[in-house]
Amino acid sequence: MDAYVTIAYDYPVLGAFWTVMWIFLWVMWLMVLFRVIADVFRDRKLSGWAKFGWLLFVLLIPFLGVLVYVIARGKGMGEREIQHARHQQEAFDAYVREAAGKPGGADELAKLSELKAKGDLSEAEFERAKEKILS
Repeated sequence: MDAYVTIAYDYPVLGAFWTVMWIFLWVMWLMVLFRVIADVFRDRKLSGWAKFGWLLFVLLIPFLGVLVYVIARGKGMGEREIQHARHQQEAFDAYVREAAGKPGGADELAKLSELKAKGDLSEAEFERAKEKILS
């Protein structure tokens, strides 16, 4: 028990605060670094050599490279992120429309019932079409 108390007093609350602060800053730094790298590859206006140059700059001199990139191209990063999100949403919406546009068996049966109720289909035709849909 005395060893635990001694360890607790050797690491004060302010020390724990600074440790948590440094871990937080390190995680934030990694997030910014990866966003910059992703943005370099996402930009369609940059040539291959320009992408290589930015990537080399960001990886060899990380803090300065990221700082210069964010200052020079920071506004475009947000616009490219929005454009990327918009393209993803459009692709998802197109997929949902395609999947929902395929008529299901229940829809076809409802249409057949309406045709039968109007008198456009006979009972035998209705039964054949119904069997075809259900099989």
